[in-house]
Amino acid sequence: MRNVEAKFKLANRERALKQALAVGFTKRAELSQRDTFFVTASGKLKLREEAGGAHLIFYRRHGVESLQLSDYEIVPVAEPLRMRSIMASAFGVLAEVIKRRVLLMRDNVRLHLDSVERLGEFGEIEAVLIDGESEASNRDRVARLLEDLGIEESELIDVSYFELMTSAKPNP
Repeated sequence: MRNVEAKFKLANRERALKQALAVGFTKRAELSQRDTFFVTASGKLKLREEAGGAHLIFYRRHGVESLQLSDYEIVPVAEPLRMRSIMASAFGVLAEVIKRRVLLMRDNVRLHLDSVERLGEFGEIEAVLIDGESEASNRDRVARLLEDLGIEESELIDVSYFELMTSAKPNP
């Protein structure tokens, strides 16, 4: 699967939620997630655990610009605790990211409003490419949504939460 995504720091999560609802997003879920990132030779590999189940997710981002194209694969995991232990022993753990997420949807676009432990408040927009759709049209869609939400280009972040975490000072 492929998507175009953008990540940004949120100044006000509640305001972002109101703006998202005003531009046509629908709130789908509130989630508590634990992402364990493992050492890999290429790309990023994480085990995502949440109340509804667990998934192993492998992805690669192309380019370093703030609107990134990602290729990803997702596989359900029946025994997440055992999987995390095996993967940690085999590959090593880079970081664990614990977050509360509000998931919103509009067509093929997911909007995540995240409260990340030790980092703060963030948003992510992911436009999933549907067969036959171009990367360019989804980049335009994401750019328009960022504008609708009042997100400036200077607020975009081009790294993962765990990469921010390794360079950040803890929030009190």
